Amino acid sequence: MRKKVALHNLGCKVNAYETDAMQELLKEAGYEIVPFQPGADIYLINTCTVTNIADRKSRQMLHKAKKMNPDAIVVAAGCYAQTDTGKLNQDEAVDLILGNNQKKNIVEALKDYEKEHVKKTRIIKINQTKEYEELEIHSTAEHVRAYIKVQDGCNQFCTYCIIPYARGRVRSRRTEHILKEVRELAEKGYKEIVLTGIHLSSYGMDFKGEEDLLSLIQEVHKVEGIRRIRLGSLEPGIITEKFVQGISALEKVCPHFHLSLQSGCDRTLERMNRRYRSAEYAKKCALIRMYYENPALTTDVIVGFPMETEEDFRESYQFVEGIRFYETHIFKYSRRQGTKAAAMDGQIPEKIKGERSEQLLLLNEKRSREYEEALIGKKLDILLEEKLLVNGKEYFVGHSREYVKAAVETGTGYQVNDIVSVRADGFLDAHLLHGTPVLD
Repeated sequence: MRKKVALHNLGCKVNAYETDAMQELLKEAGYEIVPFQPGADIYLINTCTVTNIADRKSRQMLHKAKKMNPDAIVVAAGCYAQTDTGKLNQDEAVDLILGNNQKKNIVEALKDYEKEHVKKTRIIKINQTKEYEELEIHSTAEHVRAYIKVQDGCNQFCTYCIIPYARGRVRSRRTEHILKEVRELAEKGYKEIVLTGIHLSSYGMDFKGEEDLLSLIQEVHKVEGIRRIRLGSLEPGIITEKFVQGISALEKVCPHFHLSLQSGCDRTLERMNRRYRSAEYAKKCALIRMYYENPALTTDVIVGFPMETEEDFRESYQFVEGIRFYETHIFKYSRRQGTKAAAMDGQIPEKIKGERSEQLLLLNEKRSREYEEALIGKKLDILLEEKLLVNGKEYFVGHSREYVKAAVETGTGYQVNDIVSVRADGFLDAHLLHGTPVLD
């Protein structure tokens, strides 16, 4: 009888991609993939370590798995497994520990464990490897959009971030391998590709000039069947005239750019060890807007970083307000053991973090609505992703090239995975536009 495996993913899109890839490897090896609930023979949790809360959630899921079946093999894979191996070695709920750059060996690791049923640990010194771990997917749960991991590792060492210690140095995937995967997904009907990585902007820097992110995008653009290319989070440093001019010439590249900020205050940026200052960041946004008429710019902001005064926060708030982002993802600073920021003086009380977060959340709501309202009356291309009931009526719902959510009435001859040109004529719900199909 085939062994049943249940997988659970925690964390980022890169983790999700790797979980999908491990699932495919297990399926190919003859394992049966089942939901993450009681009854599985093996539970695989792809862990996250970005914050102390992520560590705790990882431990909780591992313990939940063992409770669902005390006789099951529980596998801890990924970032938390990499950074806190000692604690997991002492944890009786965990049978097999699989660090980063070891996920491709999941089938072999399980077979090895089942020979003796003795706790096994597969961890390498991640900071010393130059090997990119080759994994690939042939389908995703989304069915219309596929996230493709093209890069791993980070060399930035921001003072609040543990990821360079969990993921190691920058390692890029060869373009030929990426293109093979993209072509296979295109043949299966996927129309949108999202290029993602731990530090996407560093793609190719380990290739010494042979390939870079722009050349990769240009090659992916040539793949027949792919109608859209979306980019994961970018750093301001990659936004040069050459880069923006290059991608703006590619019609498949979506005008949706997530440009990481973290703070609009230069004093805070310096304490974070970010490699730019606010004036430079503003110039990068202006450069994108010079080549794109109405791009959706989104970002991340951390509030309550150590020693952030009220003046610092006000400066950051006013900067964010002035850039006019479509969406701002706001995070209250979370003290992460093992990082420089965790040992800094001037840790901010949670109450103050909450108040600052609330102010930015209100600004984000206002700016998001403004951006969406400005699209009313304009033509949008919507990739239909799913059927949903909205106010008791059935619609196809998907996203525009700007990644704005919109709905089209069913019964119009369209189906999921179609790209439909619509005229946005109002809102069906908060942040959900209604579109009426128009002829191209």
